Amino acid sequence: MSESEKEKQTEEILDEVANDEVIEDVADEAIDEEPVKSEVEVLQEKLDEMEDKFLRASAEIANITTRNRNEREQLQKYRSQDLAKKLFTSVDNLERAMAIEVHDEQAASLKKGVEMVLESLRNAFKEEGIEEILAKGQPFDPTLHQAVQTIPATDEFPADTVVEVLQKGYKLHDRVLRPTMVIVSQ
Repeated sequence: MSESEKEKQTEEILDEVANDEVIEDVADEAIDEEPVKSEVEVLQEKLDEMEDKFLRASAEIANITTRNRNEREQLQKYRSQDLAKKLFTSVDNLERAMAIEVHDEQAASLKKGVEMVLESLRNAFKEEGIEEILAKGQPFDPTLHQAVQTIPATDEFPADTVVEVLQKGYKLHDRVLRPTMVIVSQ
């Protein structure tokens, strides 16, 4: 072989080696890189993410709306409790006035006026859903009654029975506004 043929052959071998290295580099890069996502896939992921955020926001708004409606209903249902609590003392005083015996006509007419005022207050309470808690002769219930004294049980009043009411209690629907102060047999 001549010198020029040897050079040609050497160049060819070098070219083949260089091409092989380039191919290997390209192959290595392709293996190292993650597959490239198409633009459609990227946009679909963003759409899915936004849809999830929208659904969560919609659910949160629905929860807030429901909570607000329930709070408004509770406020409406118990709107008169503060006024009622302030009037309980007046009702107690009017009932004490009604318990007094009168002997002359003027006192009897005054008592009749007090009775009319007391009755109108009771009607107003009833219209608002405020009712007296029944206690005498009932089993003692600490959620409705406040025991201030105990006495020994008898045949007439077995253990844990309300013997006497010292102060009336009231409730508004299912909420106790003032427990009944009672004497309980034990």
